[in-house]
Amino acid sequence: MDNNKFQRIGVTSNTHAGNDFESAARAFFAMQGVVLTKNFAVPVGVGETKKSHRFDLGSENPAVLVECKSHTWTQGGNMPSAKMTVWNEAMYYFHVAPASYRKIFFVLKHFRKEQSLAAYYLKTHGHLVPSDVELWEYDLESTAAERLR
Repeated sequence: MDNNKFQRIGVTSNTHAGNDFESAARAFFAMQGVVLTKNFAVPVGVGETKKSHRFDLGSENPAVLVECKSHTWTQGGNMPSAKMTVWNEAMYYFHVAPASYRKIFFVLKHFRKEQSLAAYYLKTHGHLVPSDVELWEYDLESTAAERLR
């Protein structure tokens, strides 16, 4: 029996869950006519010094960067602080990415009680989301996405 309390129930591994979600995101955008490449690298940074950073998905034409997160609420109902830290890091990379790119944070729609994880993030950390970043929630069951911001 697996005793890893951080492993999502019902998936082979958290890595597999993330990869599957990224594939679903690519398929969703392909249906919108946008073909995205995995591990899309662009120069990021503040000032003159730039360093290559790989976003989960991206494209030069159209210029778009996508970060995918398939995080869910914690089993015990606690505030998912480690997940929020990862989301904050993604916002930083969007902030220092070239302004010419459309920036999309694409997350799994997952509810606890009446609130989705993405809505919770916007409520508690929305001030950290750069104004040019779109936040989308994706429902795996319906394969539909909704822009929250």
